Parts: sequence; structure tokens; C-alpha cells
Amino acid sequence: LQILGNVSEFQRVVNVLQEGVDFDIDVNASVFETNIRVVGGLLSAHLLSKKAGVEVEVGWPCSGPLLRMAEEAARKLLPAFQTPTGMPYGTVNLLHGVNPGETPVTCTAGIGTFIVEFATLSHLTGDPVFEDVARKALKALWKNRSDIGLVGNHIDVITAKWVAQDAGIGAGVDSYFEYLVKGAILLQDKELMSMFLEYNKAIKNYTKFDDWYLWVQMYKGTVSMPVFQSLEAYWPGLQSLIGDVDNAMRTFLNYYTVWKQFGGLPEFYNIPQGYTVDKREGYPLRPELIESAMYLYRATRDPTLLELGRDAVESIEKISKVDCGFATIKDLRDHKLDNRMESFFLAETVKYLYLLFDPDNFIHNDGSAFDVMITPYGECVLNAGGYVFNTEAHPIDPAALHCCRKRKEEQWEVEDLMQEFYSLKKTKKFPLKRASDRDEGEGVKDPADASSEKGGEKRNSKNSHSLLSCPSQSFNSKLAVLGQVFLDNT
Repeated sequence: LQILGNVSEFQRVVNVLQEGVDFDIDVNASVFETNIRVVGGLLSAHLLSKKAGVEVEVGWPCSGPLLRMAEEAARKLLPAFQTPTGMPYGTVNLLHGVNPGETPVTCTAGIGTFIVEFATLSHLTGDPVFEDVARKALKALWKNRSDIGLVGNHIDVITAKWVAQDAGIGAGVDSYFEYLVKGAILLQDKELMSMFLEYNKAIKNYTKFDDWYLWVQMYKGTVSMPVFQSLEAYWPGLQSLIGDVDNAMRTFLNYYTVWKQFGGLPEFYNIPQGYTVDKREGYPLRPELIESAMYLYRATRDPTLLELGRDAVESIEKISKVDCGFATIKDLRDHKLDNRMESFFLAETVKYLYLLFDPDNFIHNDGSAFDVMITPYGECVLNAGGYVFNTEAHPIDPAALHCCRKRKEEQWEVEDLMQEFYSLKKTKKFPLKRASDRDEGEGVKDPADASSEKGGEKRNSKNSHSLLSCPSQSFNSKLAVLGQVFLDNT
């Protein structure tokens, strides 16, 4: 609905949600899944609601029913972060908090996949607690990496002892690396990017073999599993976001050969043997390879990436379509079906396919058009592009994070902030503890000056250069399209 722009259906869903969602229920919920699906979905719908034709309340995007629901859902997850290390439990009871007998063992991705949603929530609501706990969890993982710079698969959030010591880029770890990059883009945060770049060096040194990425022992770097997992197929897309397009394409082509061999990606693929792994032959219509194709096509316009998209559409139609939807492939060797359809097929796979073949979609906006909104805190720019997808493919407008904060007397001038980001020569650092203390420099009016203005207007950047002095668009576009923002002095 977010992509297709079905206004009437979107409005119907919003109306249902506005009637109220009760999160005070005695049920155990995955902290990770609730964040990426519920919190991320509500935030994305909130930020896209005006574009979808929904009537928004006064003060949007700094207020609204979907934002309030996202905040309520996120608050139900906060008890999970109350550990000695700051790393969250994997499961929380929405009514009672963490159960007394809850296991302290959480996968790495379940600890490091919050900064996109929680930072967005902090910036929109003005409550720094969400971004603070997400950052603390990220720093705890960073602190506990091995001497050779790798992280394992599962860790005890109480003692910080690694329980599973396999290091790789796939299941149990994947979205931790993804959120370091996307968090850096969203927040224009050099610290997060430097963390990822250090991990990237270690990953290349110890896990990369002939453009494949294997699983290794996190302390020794010795190979533990010479397999490719379908979840790892997000990696070329992530590489493209930091400008490493050549390596991204080589790895992507390796993964694409597996797709062509089976008509989909098996959950596990034995690289030396060139075949599926026993009991891991299934293909639940995962989105990761198509996601990478979309990112890489935006960066390169290589027609090979469209060929993958065509193959994916034809394959899914041929081997997966049933009367009531599209079924998981139980076994890619004979294309037997399972009696289920995963939610990420619609949330991610179809969305990325659509965006791959829709070059003029508003998601791909290069900043040449944008909306200027008047908020209680002044004027801000929205819908200028540079969208950051959370790991469940819910797009977040990074410009929105600059709309909802009051101007401080000690605020830097916009020009000083821009110079800091682009020259990378100044030594002044942003404080990292509170969301409200970062990202100084959005050009806003005093609320009193904006009191007589309502709504927003469409402007063209060619005629209003000053409006693009908001740092988010220029910075994000350069990082996403040209790469290397943190790697050179341009």
C-alpha cells in the first residue's frame, strides 16, 4: 500500500488503527520482530500518510495516531534493555515485562537492530530514551568483539559471554551490520559508519574467499561452515550503500548463479559441493537477493540486475503461485510446496521487485522535488528522497528527523554544520548520549513566525537552494549514490 499509493485502502487501514490498538496484553513477543514489523511499520505509515492522501492532524509529522501507537509499542519493549550490559533480552511480555525465567541468550541481530526505528522515534517524539538504549546495545556489541574484530552469533546479555562463536554475515548477525550502515546514513553518524568499516575489514580478511563469505570461528578466523545462506544475499546491497560497487557486483553474481541453478535461493548452499545442504533445501520467497538487485541497479544501471528481476518474477509465478497467494517452496530440488506464505514476501520481496522496475517511483527521488512543511517548530523539508529502508522494507524519510525539535540558543548555524560534514576537518564532535543534542542545524523558523502558516507547499530545488541547506538530503544522496562519504575528504 505504501508503494502503490492505494489511498482508499490506506485510509481504511489508518481508520481501523485509529480506533485503538491494545498493547497491554499478556503475551510474549519477540523484541526484534516487534520492532522491525510493528514499530517500523507504524513509523513508516505515519511518515507516508500525508503522501498517501490521509488527512493528518495539526503538528504532523511530529504528532499523529500512528506515531503514538509506534511509541506505545516501543515502550513495551524497553524493559528488555534493562540488563547489566544494555543488550536486550530476545523476548518480552507486553504486560509484565521480562519473564523471570527468560533466557539471557540473544542473537547478535536481535541486539543490534533497533537504531533505525528507535532513533526515528526519539527524533519525532523528543524522547531520547529510545535512541539511547539502541546506541548502548550497539556499543556493547562493539566492545565485546573479538581481538580479530569479529562478532559471534549469540551472546549472553547478562555476562556478555559469547554462546555461539560462529562469525559471518548471515542468519543471527545480518541486520546488525545492516543497521550500522543505515543508522549512519539516517543520522549522518560517523561513529556508526566507522564501526561498520572496521567490521568490513575483518570480514574481508577472515571470511571472504573468492567473493563468497564463509562462517569462521570468531577468535581464530578458521572456517567453521563453508556454506552460503540465502539471508546473506543482502550483503551486495549493503556494499553498494558504502560505495563498494565492484565487490558488490562480484558477490551478487555468485549468488545469482545459485538462483539460476535452482530457480530460487536455498536456505543453505554448500559452496565446495555446489549443492543444497540437507534439510535446508527450502526457499520461502526471501527478498534479500532482489533487495540487493534494486540497490545495485540504482547505482550501476547494469541490465544484468533487471534480468535477475525478470527471472524472479517468472520463477515465483511458475513454481510458487497458488489460488490463494504464493506458497513457500519446501524443496528447490523438486519444487514441492509448503502450506504457508511468509509475511516478508509481501512486505519485502514484492516491494523490492516493484521498485526495481519502477525508476520514477517517489522512493527513488533524487532531491529535485520536495515538500516544505510548517510544523510547530518551524519549516522543514520532507519527501526529498534518500529513504532508508528498515530491515522489513519499511521506508523512513530521513528529512523527517529534522522536523520536530525546538531551536536552541546554542544551535550552530546551518553553514557551520554543513562545513563540518563535508570538509571532515573540524574536530568538534556531536554528543551521542541524547537524541535531542544531535543533528543541530536544520534551518527552522521560530514557532511564532510560523503560527500564521498552515500546511505545506511543493517547491523545486533549483529555485530554492536555501531550503536544501538541511543537511539530510545532500549527505544521504551522496552516500547512497556515489558512496565514499566517510572514506575521503570530498
